[in-house]
Amino acid sequence: MSRTLSRISHTFQMLEGSRRFSRFGLFLISSGLGLQVGAVCAQTGEDITSGNLSAPGDWAPWLEKDFPFFSSVLDARAVGGAFPKNNLVPRALILNLGQDVWAAYDTDLLRIALVWKGEAGKAAVTDESMSTISYINATQKVDKGQKDAPKPIGTPFLANGIYEGWKVVAGSGEKLVFSDPRKPGPTKHEVGKGPLPEDQAGLRRVRFPDHGSARLSHDIHGTEVTETLSLSEEKGGTFLVRKFELAPHARDFAVALSAAVDGSAAPGKITSSDGKELAVREHGGVRYLVIPATKEAVTIQVAFPAPAAAAAKAASAKRPAAWTGKVTTSGTLSAKPDLYVFDDIPLPLDNPWKRNPRLADIAFLNDKGDAAAVTFDGDVWLISGLKGDLEKVEWKRFTSGLHEPLSIVHRNLPGMDAGLFVFDRNGIWRILDHNGDGVADEHQLFSNRFGQTAETREYANSMELAPDGSFVISKGGQRGPTLAQDSGKVLRVHADGKKVETLGWGLRQPFVGVHPVTGLVTASDQEGFYVPSTPVHIIRDNLYYGYLADMLPKEKYPAPITDPAVWIPHPVNPSAVTQVWANDPRFGPLDGECILIGFNRPELFQILFSDRFTKPQGAAISISRDLEFAPLNGTMNPADGQLYVTGFQNFGTTATRVSGLARLRHTKNAGAVLKECTATQEGVLLEFDVPLDEESLSSPDVFSVERWNYRRTSKYGSPHLKLDGKPGSEWMTASSVYLSQDRKSVFVGLPDMKDGVMQMRLGWGIKSADQASLTHSVYFTPYELAAFDPVKEGFGSIKVDLTPRKAKVAKEEKPSASEGKRLYEMTGCMACHSIDGSGREGKVGPTWKGLYGRERVLTDNSKVKVGNDYLRESILNPSAKVPKEFKNIEAGMPIYEGILSDPQIESLILFIKSLEK
Repeated sequence: MSRTLSRISHTFQMLEGSRRFSRFGLFLISSGLGLQVGAVCAQTGEDITSGNLSAPGDWAPWLEKDFPFFSSVLDARAVGGAFPKNNLVPRALILNLGQDVWAAYDTDLLRIALVWKGEAGKAAVTDESMSTISYINATQKVDKGQKDAPKPIGTPFLANGIYEGWKVVAGSGEKLVFSDPRKPGPTKHEVGKGPLPEDQAGLRRVRFPDHGSARLSHDIHGTEVTETLSLSEEKGGTFLVRKFELAPHARDFAVALSAAVDGSAAPGKITSSDGKELAVREHGGVRYLVIPATKEAVTIQVAFPAPAAAAAKAASAKRPAAWTGKVTTSGTLSAKPDLYVFDDIPLPLDNPWKRNPRLADIAFLNDKGDAAAVTFDGDVWLISGLKGDLEKVEWKRFTSGLHEPLSIVHRNLPGMDAGLFVFDRNGIWRILDHNGDGVADEHQLFSNRFGQTAETREYANSMELAPDGSFVISKGGQRGPTLAQDSGKVLRVHADGKKVETLGWGLRQPFVGVHPVTGLVTASDQEGFYVPSTPVHIIRDNLYYGYLADMLPKEKYPAPITDPAVWIPHPVNPSAVTQVWANDPRFGPLDGECILIGFNRPELFQILFSDRFTKPQGAAISISRDLEFAPLNGTMNPADGQLYVTGFQNFGTTATRVSGLARLRHTKNAGAVLKECTATQEGVLLEFDVPLDEESLSSPDVFSVERWNYRRTSKYGSPHLKLDGKPGSEWMTASSVYLSQDRKSVFVGLPDMKDGVMQMRLGWGIKSADQASLTHSVYFTPYELAAFDPVKEGFGSIKVDLTPRKAKVAKEEKPSASEGKRLYEMTGCMACHSIDGSGREGKVGPTWKGLYGRERVLTDNSKVKVGNDYLRESILNPSAKVPKEFKNIEAGMPIYEGILSDPQIESLILFIKSLEK
């Protein structure tokens, strides 16, 4: 039940006693967008008009070589020679030193992991990250694990191994041993253990002025140290210069310079501003420099021989002045007569930088329609004009260099650091513009006090701001061959960024929501292995939510599994993501409600949490699926009180656009919103926000009811199971229906109501009093059944008629290929299987074009001919006969046993057969 914010607050205060409650599957080939945009040239100010948006082939390369750095995993485990063999960097800033020279800085261990001379005309690293591989073609993705990660392109000449870059020297004669001081994770050889201990050292910020190299600022045992890497041309050749600027410090420090191996550059000339002679030392295979304590600030430079500069020198990295330009687009307002509609806001696809803006999240800066949006490719754009008729929406690039970010938040609370905060794989960054020119010049590392591995599926999934100024984040939980300390968790990062606590764990791919008043934390998860359908959880008390990584013993759960508040069936939405709490009266009857964003299919749902039960339970009902892009995040706009959603696709979705931005707008047209769905001992209570038409409720036959359970196993998804464990769902026939005295509530009498049921669906076809058609289904999870008091609920003194009735049997449609095509589009098949022969590009299942009659080789090397029997078995039990080429695909096919009827299966087979030629 979700009538008011205060009732929700009361509910979870009751559940917690006195404690305060402190956002994929498969790919789809994108289609053209066909939108009109106008652009303003950054250099000349001229209008640029294009009838068609830039096609994917028109994008400039993902790596912009004029920016001072980019972020990436770096796999230097096999660079050759005697360089360190296990040199994997989960969190790396790749610094652009110019002349095709690159330096990978490990933001966890504060070490220069690798410096290499690139190859002219090529990128710095291989295209093996999710962002780079899908940038030009959204249908591509990387496999899970750490075996395929970005590798340096070129010739390495300096490296450091997996050890800390800085340490304190205890005594002047001490031979230092550089090692990894971090505590081992669940897998001992996993290098992604997070940052160094907070009291030891940590990266604080990255500054990048108009020209020149990025400046890294560390906190080394309480002392600020700034480091700059650059190339220097001298008579003796080209040198890599590491420049250290240290504040006064009372202890001797040591900095690791390079591994002492053949082929690795040895440090040469050393200079110190205080005139002291410093010598390079070597122990344990590490060359290092001891910097003595000093009462004055000191600057030290260490020069390393570097490969000769290219004949044609590349321009030095800079903060692009061209980013002062703007791009203008115009929104299109929906003319649909619905209560809530989507207004489309075209992206700045036709931009002077030929940058692909794949928006992941948006944050509003004020109540004037100004916002910031982050892209999966590491950019932040500033946006203005998000209000009214959306006639003039201006876009301006603000910064870049982030590592596959999916979330951005604007914090402006008393007594706290204000500004934009972005969550990426490196941690949470605070983005600053010191000189006020509209382009960022500093990324401050607000917090990285949690682990991050090089695992491709350990995404920085989502981040939301809590009322107390803390940040609630979620991290991807799918794993390859190693385990990690914080994957699959929902974490709270305290308001100062220094402390992190676990709120919940054991999640596959969680995306969170936070109530703006009570601080209630919720999370969705992704249907798959151990997740039988789409759940929406209440996250609290460091509870376990049931997911196990692949390499763990099957179905050996480490703690009791916490059930979700509500399940959503796989055919309805297999991939839900973030949740947003509407908090503006201008948003109409959905004000105060929890809105769940569905990624696949693109759809928004209303989630109603009930305060009537001891165990959290709720319901889900669709708001709209009129979206052409796959949404990931949504934010309420204080300028107009409406919900803005954005997102992009690279995992499985039926979306037809790569990315988009839209406004969900309350129109004040006729319609109704469900305010309550409560399962009781005698039936189901529904409450709407408007009066209903009494005549349309004259018969119980206007309601359709079914129930079923799921089974949590190591298999992908779950069949629908009757309450006795047999496949299928149980259909229930309503015995009676009653309308409340204010005509806003309906009670549907149902014999044989049972608690402990995982899924019920109640559908209806009725009308509101103003004759608006209300045709919906609500999905709910009745763990418990409430007592129904008709007088208290406004029905007067009635006795619910529970006399069993026979259902009207609908004529079953004859199986057909056309019905199969409809099911292909509606049940998620199109997200996995193409029908045009495009094969596996962007899909994790085989194309259906020409599949029927083909011979296939299975994982046991046996052969099978694709026919009716094979297809039927593959639909009902996908793991029975797996083709050899799909053996290692981590996203399995869901089980449709008990979900599709025999005629529906026949229709799908007929459709596949029709694609034989």
